[in-house]
Amino acid sequence: MTSGGGVRLECDGPVATVTLSRPDVLNAQTPEMWLALSEFSRDLPGDVRVVVVRGEGRAFSAGLDLSVAMREGVNSFTEFARLPPEESADRIHGFQMAFTWLRRHDIVSIAAVQGHAIGAGFQLALACDMRVLADDAQLSMAEVTLGLVPDLGGTKRLVELIGYGRALEVCATARRVGAAEAERIGLANVVVPRSDLDSATADLVAAVLAGPRNAVVELKALLTGAADRSYQEQDRVEREAQVRRFRDLAGLGE
Repeated sequence: MTSGGGVRLECDGPVATVTLSRPDVLNAQTPEMWLALSEFSRDLPGDVRVVVVRGEGRAFSAGLDLSVAMREGVNSFTEFARLPPEESADRIHGFQMAFTWLRRHDIVSIAAVQGHAIGAGFQLALACDMRVLADDAQLSMAEVTLGLVPDLGGTKRLVELIGYGRALEVCATARRVGAAEAERIGLANVVVPRSDLDSATADLVAAVLAGPRNAVVELKALLTGAADRSYQEQDRVEREAQVRRFRDLAGLGE
């Protein structure tokens, strides 16, 4: 087990579990947590195929810890305003890396979400490939209430999942999206009673692991890039991927 900054990583064979472990503040996130998350991406054993992201206690994550962001000092809103724009953007890029590694083609990431997933919490759930929601989940992109915008990689995924118009409405109003609506509009793969969240997540993990690793890796690469390709380009990359699969199954792969 690896832990630090209010988050821990546990690996069990092909499954790694990332747990936000600040339940006393509803797993509010800090830059220290983001640093730890980024380091986890480098600590993953090579045999890990699935990463589960969860929050300890009543909530997945209530978002950014405002007690840190509002104070004077390192990584405060005040400091970001005073930094040269390029330096401020570079630091945000470092924070984004805590989220973007969950898109890696060699893993499938699954968020198990209960209670609040607000702001950075919502974006962490969006960074994952799939989301299992408890029926008490409440999702909100609340950055606009602080005069800010989402900046942890959540906007593109949100548009991909629910479309531009609905994504704009959700972000601009900062309203809460309940579990039932999340399932209906495509934010959730499945919604289950709170007591079934762990077992439903385990079932999805098992289903993913049932497929051969190399085939799943190829599938993720095909699907994640599909929206940016023409039909002709997608046909081409499907052909190329299938040839690699044929050769791999025949023992002729690289």
